[in-house]
Amino acid sequence: MSASKETVRPRGYLRIGSVIALPVRGAGVLAAIVVLALTVAAAVATLTLGRLGIAPGDLLPAVFGGAEGKEKFVLNRLRGPRLVVCLGAGAAFGLSGALFQTATRNPLASPDVIGLSSGAGAGAAIFALTLPGDTPVWIGALLGATGAMGIVHLATGSGFRDPGRLVVAGIGVAAIGTAVTQYVVYVVERDKASALSAYVNGSVAARSWDDATTIGLVLLVVIGPAVALSRHLDLGELGDETARALGGNPGRARTSAVVLAIVLSAGAVTVAGPVAFIALTAPQIARRLTRGTGPHLVLSALVGALLLTVADLAAQQLPYVEPLPVGIYTLAFGGGYLGYLLTREWRSGRL
Repeated sequence: MSASKETVRPRGYLRIGSVIALPVRGAGVLAAIVVLALTVAAAVATLTLGRLGIAPGDLLPAVFGGAEGKEKFVLNRLRGPRLVVCLGAGAAFGLSGALFQTATRNPLASPDVIGLSSGAGAGAAIFALTLPGDTPVWIGALLGATGAMGIVHLATGSGFRDPGRLVVAGIGVAAIGTAVTQYVVYVVERDKASALSAYVNGSVAARSWDDATTIGLVLLVVIGPAVALSRHLDLGELGDETARALGGNPGRARTSAVVLAIVLSAGAVTVAGPVAFIALTAPQIARRLTRGTGPHLVLSALVGALLLTVADLAAQQLPYVEPLPVGIYTLAFGGGYLGYLLTREWRSGRL
């Protein structure tokens, strides 16, 4: 999205210590409150709807330690970890997409479109299913994501700046990553292949508190540096020369943003699989809610958490004979949105 076609609204900064300065606007704060309220509503629905749902009157006592019997099983084993993984992975995907799109100044530069998610999924699948069991899966996801980004960077001939080349190279790398993953599915045992098939489509079924802890640790490690980087990315919206004049280092900020985005996406893929298009759509929705420039990191994370939670709610409650992986729902929504973005970029002459 071109910054020149957006309204540049005055903003202030929420300062945390002497290092972190988070850009805030009234519209952004209001949007964050609304999205947070919707996310809470979706989370409550996730825990209460359906035959195994917790009765609304018993939900608060169960959450605060009073769960017994069925409520304890649903909260601690069946739906609680799954919900937390949805919130954490959705936030990680949304934040990753915001960092990518801001660093590259490209509305199409999201982890799924340019092959990062497929690369991370392929790496995680290989490590999980073909290497010794004590090898951490996240290492494979991180290596796969990094390798995919390296190939895309070289294949475009211009880094991440050209939208058309980026999409074409990303589609090719994503196809390679998917092929590698499908090969792993083919060669492993049938029971493992069934689990991996759901994983590569993006799934949060049968998640544990270990998965929730994993994505929580990734967010804990990354969100501080990402927020600290927010001001430098905000300056980068003004152009490199202006950013340098104001004391910024746009080149280093973009590199740091891409590295953080890779770690976030790899962490999310590790626990939820390569869920499609959350990273593409969440930052775009955040921008439209505020109608202004800037990275919108916090709001993008909140929107990502909301989108994945709502998609998983649909996956659990819509009346299908066999529950579909959550990635099927995000693919249906995000694929249409990607088509809209491509059409808009083509009509504006940027493709």
